[in-house]
Amino acid sequence: MTDAYTGADFFVDALESYGVEFVFGNPGTTELPVMDAIGRSDLEYVLGLHEDIAIGMASGYAQTRRYHAHHDDSITPLGVANLHIAPGLAHGLGNLYAASVTGAPLVVTAGNHSTDFRHEEPILSGDVAEMADQFCKWSDEVLDVTALPTMLRRAARVAMTPPTGPVFLGLPLDVMLAELDDEPERLGPIPNAGSGDPAQLERAADLLAEADNPVLVVGDHVARSGADAVAAAVELAESTGARVHGEILASEVDFPTDHDQWVSYVPPDEDLASMLLDTDTIAFVGCSTNTTLTRHEEALVDPETTCIHVGDDAWELGKNQRADAAVIGDPGLVMQDLIERVRPKVSKKTVDERLEAVSAVTEMVDAKMAEMGTGDAEDDPRASKAELVDAMERAAGDAYIVDEGVTSKYAMLARWDFTPEQYVSNKGGGLGYGLPASVGAAVAESQREDPRDVVGFIGDGSYLYYPHSIYSAARYDLDLTVVIPDNRNYRILKDNTLDLLGGDEADHEFVGMDFEPPVDIVQNAESHGARAELVERPAEIEDAVSAAVERDGTDVLDVLVHD
Repeated sequence: MTDAYTGADFFVDALESYGVEFVFGNPGTTELPVMDAIGRSDLEYVLGLHEDIAIGMASGYAQTRRYHAHHDDSITPLGVANLHIAPGLAHGLGNLYAASVTGAPLVVTAGNHSTDFRHEEPILSGDVAEMADQFCKWSDEVLDVTALPTMLRRAARVAMTPPTGPVFLGLPLDVMLAELDDEPERLGPIPNAGSGDPAQLERAADLLAEADNPVLVVGDHVARSGADAVAAAVELAESTGARVHGEILASEVDFPTDHDQWVSYVPPDEDLASMLLDTDTIAFVGCSTNTTLTRHEEALVDPETTCIHVGDDAWELGKNQRADAAVIGDPGLVMQDLIERVRPKVSKKTVDERLEAVSAVTEMVDAKMAEMGTGDAEDDPRASKAELVDAMERAAGDAYIVDEGVTSKYAMLARWDFTPEQYVSNKGGGLGYGLPASVGAAVAESQREDPRDVVGFIGDGSYLYYPHSIYSAARYDLDLTVVIPDNRNYRILKDNTLDLLGGDEADHEFVGMDFEPPVDIVQNAESHGARAELVERPAEIEDAVSAAVERDGTDVLDVLVHD
C-alpha cells in the first residue's frame, strides 16, 4: 500500500466531479483497485449479486434520474456500472442490450488483465470492447493511464448526449494501478439535439396542412426530451386535428392517454397495426421500435402514405418507412417550431372535420381496449389482469411504475391514465430488466426531497430471471413495492406459439413454458430480506398494495392471475 495517486483514484474523483453519486456493480479481482478507491471516496457502491442485475439497476437509475434532470439542471442523469472482466461483461450483455433500447445514459466499465500479461491468455480473457460494442454508442479500452482523463470525460458526454445510450470502457489492472498526476477534465454542458432544419420543418408543416386525416405516432424519444416535449405533442395534435397513437412497444408516457385525440398504443400485431396506421399522412415523432415482434407479411404502412419523421436519432428517420419530410432535432423543440408553422395553414373548420374522424376511430378502438386483460375464465377464482391493474391504480395511482409485466402490459396501458414521467417499461423485450431497473429507480427516487412511491410490475417469468435483485433492495433499505402478476407460466411464449404456428392451445405441448411445480416466490423474496405475501383473491389486492406502498422498505406481492 502506497500513497501514490493512481488511475483508480482518478476514476473515482472524476466520477464525483461529474456529479455521479452511485456505482452499481459486482466486484472481481481486476476491479479491486477501483473498489478500494470507492471505499475511500464519497461514492456509494450498490452491490448486485449478478452483473446483469448491476447493469439493470444502473439503467433504471439513469432512466429515472433523466426525468429528475428535466426539472433540475444541476443533476447529472448518468448511471455507472462496474463489472468483472470478460465473463462478467458477458453476464451483463442482456441488460446492456436493454439499456441501449431504452436509451439509458449509462457508462459501463469492466476490469481487464494487465496489458503486458494478455499474451499468455490467462483465464477470464476476452476482447471486452468488441463484446460490448454492438450495444453501445461507443466502446473502447483505456490502454494508457494518461488517456484516462480524456476518455472518461468523453464517455460521460457521449452517454448523455442525445440520442442518449450506453458507453463502455475497459479498465486494465495495470492502468488502474499506474500513477497519474492529472485533474479531471471539465465535463462541460451537454447539448440538446437542436431545433431542426427550417426547410424540412416548412415541408413537414405543408404536408400536415395538406393531409386528409393526419395521424401522429409518438415514440419514447418524446418522453426522454421531457414533459415539455409531451406538452408540445399535445399542442401539435390540437393544432392539426391529428389522431394520436403511441408507437409499437412504447415504454414511456409520450402523450396523455386521457386526451380526446389519444386513441391507443399501436399493438405489435400486424393486422391491428396496419389498420391503425391506414391513413394518408403519418407524422412519426421520436419513434424507434415501431415494428412487429416477428416478420409481417404485408407493409404496416402503405407505400403511398405520406410520412413525416422527427427525432434526435438520424438512424431512425426514414428507417422502415419512406421520409417525405425528415427533421433531425430534439422532438420537443422541433414540435414547438412545427406548431408555429402549421397553425396558419390549417383552418378551424379543417381541424373540426378531422376531429370527427378521430372520434369515429376512437369509439371503435375503445371497445377493443376495454376487453384487454379481462380474460375469459369466468369460474376462475384468481384475478384477471384487468382486475389487478384496476386495484393497483386505486391503491397507488400516483406511484412511479417500472413495468415488465409482458402479457399484462397492455392491460395496464389500456386502463391506467399515466401522467408524463410516471411510467417506464422494458422496451427491449428481453426478460430480466424490469426487476433490477425497479431497484435502480428506487435508488434514484431516494435522492429526491419528496420521493415518489416506486412500484415494480413484474411478470412471474420475468421475476424468476433475477429474484436476487431483491437482495440489493433489502440490503440498502430501499422503499420499493414489487407486484407480480403470476399466472405460473411463460404466457407470452404460448401466445407467440399460437400466432406463429396456428391452431388452438390443445394442439400444442408448450414445452418448457409452465412452472410446475411453482416456485415459492414468497419464501424466495423473504430469503433475500423482503416482506412478501401471496395474494390469491381479487378482493385482497387493493388492501395488499395499499399496505405495501404505505410501509417503508421492500415488499413483494405475488398476485395470482388467470390467463
